[in-house]
Amino acid sequence: MRILLTGASGAIGSQLAPQLAGQGHELRAFARDPKRVSAAGIDEIICGDVLTGEGLDEALDGVEVAYYLIHSMEPSPNGEPLAERELRSADNFAAAAARAGLRRLCYLGGIVPAGRALSEHIASRLAVEEALLESAPEAVALRASIVISAQSRSFRFLVRLLERSPLLGLPDWRDFRTQPIDGRDVVAYLRAAGLSSDVVGRLTLDIAGPDAVTYGQLIQRIGDAMLLGRPAIELPFSLTPVASALAASITGEQRELVEPLMTGLSGDLLADDSAARELFAIRLHRLDRAISNALREWEKIEPLAAR
Repeated sequence: MRILLTGASGAIGSQLAPQLAGQGHELRAFARDPKRVSAAGIDEIICGDVLTGEGLDEALDGVEVAYYLIHSMEPSPNGEPLAERELRSADNFAAAAARAGLRRLCYLGGIVPAGRALSEHIASRLAVEEALLESAPEAVALRASIVISAQSRSFRFLVRLLERSPLLGLPDWRDFRTQPIDGRDVVAYLRAAGLSSDVVGRLTLDIAGPDAVTYGQLIQRIGDAMLLGRPAIELPFSLTPVASALAASITGEQRELVEPLMTGLSGDLLADDSAARELFAIRLHRLDRAISNALREWEKIEPLAAR
């Protein structure tokens, strides 16, 4: 089977590629900069840009399954709002997929909370999801909360915050709950979503790890795995613009990444993953195992000062 993989240089795509190739599939990557694609198992790289649509028709030619794993948090050089840029990319991809007669598309987005207003970040992911679901007769949108892996920018942000802050000020979002998922399990779900014969029609599925924790507990568990004891001050407010600027400065991350993430922490992000578990029967890693594995993989690339 010929498979197109976008985001092949990212945290998830780089892990998914060798698994798909290992099952004997012909794997084509699509990237703006082919030099950044180093994942094992790639047979061909098509250079192009979803923002302009350049290269998409060539990339999708003869493809049966496509993975859309593009989600940029970098600031636009021309000041275009993130949501507009993301939706334009998705619309371009969806139109090219329809022209190519793509059979199945798989997208990884975010959990959509019920019963409350959506943050700009979550609303953008939902708009992208809706655009992509219409592009193929078999389309699967997987929705996940925080991904625990060595390359996940959300996880890396939390690790750097713990590593570099002698005192943690935890805003009021610390008591909201989430269900982090091991990056290895995300890859397993994506592989199944692309290859399973049980996928019929268009599906939207929550995926999650087996442990629901508050954000405060998640930070504590990461700190425990890093052998850190960081005194925490519980703040009765958020002050997201100020807090995100400070956190970005401490961690060395871009504010354009940190602020949308923190804005989205305005309530529980819990999943109903029963449908995904029943359809794909993925064996899930517990949270502490996921954290330990992510830190171990990180240390293979660079040392963690706190460890």
